[in-house]
Amino acid sequence: MMKGVCLRYSSNEQEAEDLLQDSFLKAFDKIKTFKNEGALGGWLRKLTLNTVLEYYRKNKQFNQTFELTEQSDLTDDGIIEQLELEDLLLKIQNLPTGFRTVFNLYAIEGYNHREIGKLLDISDGTSKSQYSRARKLLKNMITQEEEMEHKNFKHAK
Repeated sequence: MMKGVCLRYSSNEQEAEDLLQDSFLKAFDKIKTFKNEGALGGWLRKLTLNTVLEYYRKNKQFNQTFELTEQSDLTDDGIIEQLELEDLLLKIQNLPTGFRTVFNLYAIEGYNHREIGKLLDISDGTSKSQYSRARKLLKNMITQEEEMEHKNFKHAK
């Protein structure tokens, strides 16, 4: 579960493993703060997410600014839901860091843009823009892959 969180936010397996190791070190260091009232898995998941976000905040890798130009990009067109989980993970990992981080926080973790802005020290508009552009890039990746599969299928006949 912890590695899954790290994989969603990282650009490759090595970076995910480094983040996972940092998360385990923090977990061992902060285990005294865990209260038996909650689930250990939830506590570890939140600790891992905070470790990942702290890493990116320190490195300022997500602090790209874009203006939101097309509101329609934020609408749910259903194309992303059609992918297999592993394929989607690979495509998410190929997004630029800022896009990937905001996409994960919004689409997977369920944060709103104001909360994301506070977590990442960016504006709400930047969060919306990066989410929009992440969806657009994912859609383009999916469309290109489908076109390639269609062409390969035609040539196979």
